[in-house]
Amino acid sequence: MKTNQISKNIGWGVMTFLALGITLVASRYFTWDTEVFFPAQLNVYLAHRVGIITHIVGGVLALSLGPFQFLSKLRNKYPIIHRWMGRLYLVGILLGGTAGLYMSMFAYSGIVASVGFASLAILWLATGVMAYRTIRARDTEAHRRWMIRNFALTFAAVTLRLEMAPLSMLFGEETGYAFTAWTCWTINLLVAEGMIRGWFRRGGARAKVQKASRLSISNS
Repeated sequence: MKTNQISKNIGWGVMTFLALGITLVASRYFTWDTEVFFPAQLNVYLAHRVGIITHIVGGVLALSLGPFQFLSKLRNKYPIIHRWMGRLYLVGILLGGTAGLYMSMFAYSGIVASVGFASLAILWLATGVMAYRTIRARDTEAHRRWMIRNFALTFAAVTLRLEMAPLSMLFGEETGYAFTAWTCWTINLLVAEGMIRGWFRRGGARAKVQKASRLSISNS
C-alpha cells in the first residue's frame, strides 16, 4: 500500500511539474512577442488574435488548476476551495475548447491536423460538460471519472510539445505535426481510460477475467 501511494505521489508530482512548466511556456504568448510564436503559424496567429489568445487563456487556466483538483487532502479539508477551483477550471475548458475548435480550422499542415485538433476540442468540451453534470447530480464517482478523462485531454498541451520534435524528425515537419495532432490526445485518453478501469493495477486484468468468468457461469 505504501509503495502504491509513493508511486501515485511521484506520478502526480511529474504531471504537475510538466503542466506548470508548459503553462509558463504558453504564457509567453501574452506578451504578443512574435519571436515566441510557432513560426509556421505566425500569419495565422496575427490574423486571428482573439481566437489564439482566448485558447491560450483557457488552456493556461485549466492546465494550471487541473492537477490540484486531484488532491484528496484539498478536496476533503478545503471543499470550498476545491469547488471554486473546479468552476474556474471548467471556465478554462469552455474558453479553451471553444476557441480551440475555431482555431482548428487553421491548423498547420492541413485537413488531417485540423480534424485531429477539432476532435480534441469537441471531446474536451463534451467531457467537461459531463464532469459538470455529474457533480450537479451529486454523483461524485462518475464526476471523478469524467474529470480524469477531461484532464487527460487538457494534458494534450504537454504531450503535443513532448511529441512534436521526435515525430517531426521521423516524418518531417508537416507530417509529424499531423501525427501529433492526433497522438497528443488519443494516447492520453487511452491511459486515462486504463486508470479508470484498473488496467494498470497489479492483477487488475486477471481479476476482471475471473469476474467475467464467474458471471458467465452464474448466468448459465
